[in-house]
Amino acid sequence: MKNLQAAGQLSIGALAGRTGLNVSAIRYYEEVGLIPAAARRPSGHRVYGPEVQDVLTLVRHCRDFGFSIDETRALVSLSSNESRDCVETREIAQTHLTAIRNKLTELQKLERNLTKFVQACTDQCVGGPAPKCTILKDLSQENPELLKPTGCC
Repeated sequence: MKNLQAAGQLSIGALAGRTGLNVSAIRYYEEVGLIPAAARRPSGHRVYGPEVQDVLTLVRHCRDFGFSIDETRALVSLSSNESRDCVETREIAQTHLTAIRNKLTELQKLERNLTKFVQACTDQCVGGPAPKCTILKDLSQENPELLKPTGCC
């Protein structure tokens, strides 16, 4: 083990400790091609070059920001290719930002509708029998796109 680290090689456990990823995540990222396949010791244990640590740190941060595996793969590819333009990186980030903003808009709409459901229940039926709850009635409607709490605007 010591001679591996002296040669700049890292065991998967050491790499996990340095990157904040768990061992199974590193194996997965190797399997899907985000990092190069590890060299193997005679015992079969994986060992990685020191450059893999930087790639895995990039991968972890990409995943923390919610980038998909494919987006992460593209960003990893861009990080090591001098002939490609940073505009490509920006386009990936912009597309992801747009998707997040769209999801945020959907979540805000969901929040408003749920707030109306809860308020209608508070105003009309809280404390009564569950089958008569306005929330359950509203959620039982045929067209969920048009759900509006009963008795509300």
